[in-house]
Amino acid sequence: MGAGNFGSHDFTGGGPRTTYFSSGDGWQTMGGQGNSKTFSFSFGGNPGAGGGNPFGFDLGDVFSNMFAGGSMGGSQHGGFAGSGRPSARTSSQHKNPVTIQEVTMQTFNKEIADQGITWLLLFYTQQANGQFVLESVLEDVARSLDGAVRAGKVNCDNEKALCKKNGVSVGKSARLFIYSYSTAEKGSLHEYSGDSDAKSLKTFCQEHLPRFSRRVDITQFNFPSNALPNLPEVLLLSTKKDTPAMWRAVSGMFHSRLIFYDAEVQDVSLPLLKRFGVKNVPALIGRTVNGEVQLLKDGISVKDLRSGIKELKTLLESFEKKNKKLASEQAKKPAKASEPKENKIPLLSASNFEETCGEKAPVCIIGVFKSNKAKEKLESILSEISQKTLIRGQSYSSGNAITYALLDGNKQSAFLSSFDKSGYKSSDKLLLAYKPRRGRFAVYKGEVSMEEAERFVVSVLNGDVQLSATGQKPVLR
Repeated sequence: MGAGNFGSHDFTGGGPRTTYFSSGDGWQTMGGQGNSKTFSFSFGGNPGAGGGNPFGFDLGDVFSNMFAGGSMGGSQHGGFAGSGRPSARTSSQHKNPVTIQEVTMQTFNKEIADQGITWLLLFYTQQANGQFVLESVLEDVARSLDGAVRAGKVNCDNEKALCKKNGVSVGKSARLFIYSYSTAEKGSLHEYSGDSDAKSLKTFCQEHLPRFSRRVDITQFNFPSNALPNLPEVLLLSTKKDTPAMWRAVSGMFHSRLIFYDAEVQDVSLPLLKRFGVKNVPALIGRTVNGEVQLLKDGISVKDLRSGIKELKTLLESFEKKNKKLASEQAKKPAKASEPKENKIPLLSASNFEETCGEKAPVCIIGVFKSNKAKEKLESILSEISQKTLIRGQSYSSGNAITYALLDGNKQSAFLSSFDKSGYKSSDKLLLAYKPRRGRFAVYKGEVSMEEAERFVVSVLNGDVQLSATGQKPVLR
């Protein structure tokens, strides 16, 4: 839709019936089948005048998959489930106006960049077409997703440096982006190229909510001890088949402060849940930095997305505060006198390869060096990591699940060529994760710091890294 005058248009929107938190357990269900509805709207003059909704229908009714997943209907256990009866949308839902914030370079750096919050950002100039249509749709979506998504607009006439920094050039038409964490740990811009309607934009937003929560099987789950980094861990239990949108949203807000898990629960009589003290879902369970598992709250009841996120934030902030106090108390305790534990990382050779990285080792982490300085750094990092428990799941429960070794890249180029034809000649140091039983591997060639090395090892153990097949069986000479 371009700028200017618009004629009258008719749109037919079919889709699910929506129940808005009308159940006794208080969690929203957006699902079920309903009849098609016909909506109409017309534009006259400036579509942005007055800042109202140009569509003339309730946008919240159109989008019904924000919390997609199974429900238990009227189940006594609750869990993001509605009663199944439609409720009238009240005007009170529009009494809280959403302001599209003018974003400057200072605002972007302070409130948006890597703050863990998802933003919809409209980039425009005074000459660009489509600004008012996009702005009106943006306002409706920001209102209905209030709490999970914030909205802003950037005038590239006034904020040339900000637009250039983000690689955004505005031509004849305004451009809409989402600043999200759906594909990486750091935020990035993704352009929206769909239709100029709220339903499509909401779907786009759902796809780009953060994904920092790990989905687990509750029948086999136990909080891992000494997970890295050493942070408090939280587990959300609900009846949803997919990670709830509000949990994805808060996982971005608390990313790097808490470790997130979530699981589907259809039966609260499971022994594990009884041990945790869970009687109703949704429920939130936490594991403190000193290993204590506690029920933070069960039977959580909220009326909408914004209040749900607020409730979860309150619980998580309280839990985080408690953990900071525990960590402070632990730091004040005098360290127990003990002999330093030597944990030397072996240098791989033909004589020790089978023992260190042979088929008995499910995973072998190899630090490849080509200088003495690189060797010292890798040995220090791997020595410290090897003394920590990095396993998050149950697959690697034995003590010899992971082995560590060093490799002289200058002397073992033939060995490295089994993984890469170039033999990684351009790298002074790198980390190689090798699974000898499967003949597959992954490599990390970035800056090897303690934090990045830990993250690489954890991602390999959790199956979050794509493995490649070796060209041939690696052999040391």
